[in-house]
Amino acid sequence: MTRHRGLTEQAADAAVDSACRLLRLPTIRSQFTELAEAAARDQMTYRGFLAELLMAECDDRARRRSERRIKAAAFPRDKSLRTFDFDANPNVDPAVVHTLATCDWVRKGLPLCLIGDSGTGKSHLLIALGTEAAMAGFRVRYVLATKLVNELVEAADDKILAKTIARYGRVDVLCIDELGYMELDKRGAELLFQVLTEREEKASVAIASNESFSGWTKTFTDPRLCAAIVDRITFGGNIIETGTDSYRLAQTRARTQS
Repeated sequence: MTRHRGLTEQAADAAVDSACRLLRLPTIRSQFTELAEAAARDQMTYRGFLAELLMAECDDRARRRSERRIKAAAFPRDKSLRTFDFDANPNVDPAVVHTLATCDWVRKGLPLCLIGDSGTGKSHLLIALGTEAAMAGFRVRYVLATKLVNELVEAADDKILAKTIARYGRVDVLCIDELGYMELDKRGAELLFQVLTEREEKASVAIASNESFSGWTKTFTDPRLCAAIVDRITFGGNIIETGTDSYRLAQTRARTQS
């Protein structure tokens, strides 16, 4: 190994910059000068300084991977558990939600159902828990129920249904929002059932619905198919009922009256 001795500070900085470009270490390249000055002030050992550099690179790569997974999930907006108002919705148990945030249910391939009226926070929780899963290293995809069904129908017409179902089958968590807002015809319901069956006991499905399970016959008009779908997305999973009182509406009224 060739050792370069007697480099000036300027030459050393240039060598580090060049090596970081070659080795694709953007974080070390951008933070080297700052970290080197801090190491000198703190009289850090060579090993300690090297560890600081490598940890900075690893941490930044982990952050960028999380950002890519969150972007790939296609969430419609940013939502986090930190911004969820548990006080405004006492139906939701913070302990249960924070346990779900550990993503053990995702590791086990279990389903999650969030049931409640509009404005009770179910979509917020769906996106926030999906984001937690993406940050934990899982592949996540968010989609509206009607959009998913329309995509499946078009895929069937174009003879690429198997490919589309397989694509949805590859993600670790499939977040389906607004299930129950619109009636699905028999074909659409059957195609959605195929997606759920593909993922059964292998990968997690998280759904948010404004209808209780007893009301799903309005969405899935075939009673037997409806029962099979409910079975697929509840077996062994978690069910959170967010209630019927819209805290968004309550907040709007409070602002109006103040």
